[in-house]
Amino acid sequence: MAGQRTIAARAVRQESDVLLRQLDTYLAALRSGRPEADVDHAERVAAALRRLIAETSGASAVDRARVRAAVHYFVYQGHQRPARGGARLTLLTGGRAAPERRRNDHRVVNDLLRELGRPDLVVADPPST
Repeated sequence: MAGQRTIAARAVRQESDVLLRQLDTYLAALRSGRPEADVDHAERVAAALRRLIAETSGASAVDRARVRAAVHYFVYQGHQRPARGGARLTLLTGGRAAPERRRNDHRVVNDLLRELGRPDLVVADPPST
């Protein structure tokens, strides 16, 4: 029985590591290749997700799956064709939605934060431009 718990704990740790790498890769791509991106806002959303990943490592499989879905939505939402010369960014991130659509993706993350009882991690809407 202890061996099964060790295997399960290792699997959760690996899953958390994968999610954190996905967030890091996404933010690195935003910093290096998207001048129109709101990197500061994306970093705030990613910080909330990082904290949620860490704090749900001992949670139920259902809650961890919801966190995983929120990370995937934030990182991979809105695939589109790469912009001219954006092949490297597309390889790293799988493409991105237009900036005006990306401005609302944090709402999905905020909904999950509220549902999991973590309104303290909710990220405010980005300022209008």
